[in-house]
Amino acid sequence: MEKIIYLAGGCFWGVQEYYSRLKGVKSTTSGYANGNKADPSYQEVRSEQYGHAETVKVTYDDSLITLEKLLEHYLRFVDPYSVNKQGEDEGIQYRSGIYYVDNKDEQIIKSFFEERLKPGYAIEVLPLKNFYNAEEYHQDYLKKNVNGYCHVNLNLIKEDEKK
Repeated sequence: MEKIIYLAGGCFWGVQEYYSRLKGVKSTTSGYANGNKADPSYQEVRSEQYGHAETVKVTYDDSLITLEKLLEHYLRFVDPYSVNKQGEDEGIQYRSGIYYVDNKDEQIIKSFFEERLKPGYAIEVLPLKNFYNAEEYHQDYLKKNVNGYCHVNLNLIKEDEKK
């Protein structure tokens, strides 16, 4: 069955590229989530005025990859204790968060992190309030710009996990 989860893990360029390579992931879209302004521009998000997080919408087939497996991948490249910072990117737009649209996912996510992380982790687990697609030049950025900066280590994906 097709499902959707929204993942914020620092700069969305690397997060999108990472998840786009996984078996079971049907599509990925970079965007801005859970802020206080409709359809913000990248410059407005960077200003931190409206509180958006750089986020990737991940559409996946849960018969091929589970939510738990997606979260396992997430913990491979996200520092779960870092507040508003991943890699060299710093600011509230780079905070870590999992935003769900299916209320059943909330308990799965919280249980997953509670079992694997020490108390005090900085990953928001919240219902999705809103999501706006980022500008076209941000979509699949690392496919278009192979030397682009990315805090996400794409080599963490094992061969048998790739499309």
